Amino acid sequence: MINKIARSVADALAGIQDGATVLIGGFGTAGIPGELIDGLVEQGAKDLTVVNNNAGNGETGLAALLKAGRVRKIICSFPRQADSQVFDGLYRSGKIELELVPQGNLAERVRAAGAGIGAFYCPTGYGTQLAGNRETREIDGVQYVLEYPIHGDVALIKAERGDRWGNLVYRKAARNFGPVMAMAAKKTVATVHDIAELGTLDPESIVTPGIFVHQVVRIERVATQAGGFKKAA
Repeated sequence: MINKIARSVADALAGIQDGATVLIGGFGTAGIPGELIDGLVEQGAKDLTVVNNNAGNGETGLAALLKAGRVRKIICSFPRQADSQVFDGLYRSGKIELELVPQGNLAERVRAAGAGIGAFYCPTGYGTQLAGNRETREIDGVQYVLEYPIHGDVALIKAERGDRWGNLVYRKAARNFGPVMAMAAKKTVATVHDIAELGTLDPESIVTPGIFVHQVVRIERVATQAGGFKKAA
């Protein structure tokens, strides 16, 4: 019987090695798998390469992982925000490496890894420092830069609902990088708020099929006094 439901975050993250490339879903704070990031801090893997849309906010989540000294390199599109002081401090002191990638390129490089595409040409970044020394080519009068896929050893993503086979449904904009990252990693761990009975998820609503998911962890959703939600302690 296929059952991908993990007993705990710690069980789901067991086996992540030092030096791993970790794809972490989220767009700003939407869809960030906070519980999995906290679990990764506790798990202890270090010298990580992290792929995310940004480089952390405040002192929690991804910023906490950086602050703990576990990240050697970050690949992202928006490393600096008003509250990115953790990344700023590490970068200015030479303690973390940055690979800056335009957002569309980042999404497509991750998608290419999942789709089995060896490389692709993209016009974004041509003629700028972002192109580096990569190969360029003119196609139909437009200059392109050769881009390579970003493969992950593990992907940490957040979904809304899932079943024991690992099929996932997302909530609105929290979907963002989750689907392509799930396809691009050797192992995908997803948190969900609800575990659905097998066969009750509408097939038309399933965005990430279970074939791309290895572990599912249920997390509580706790209502705040203002009527919103926050993660459980």
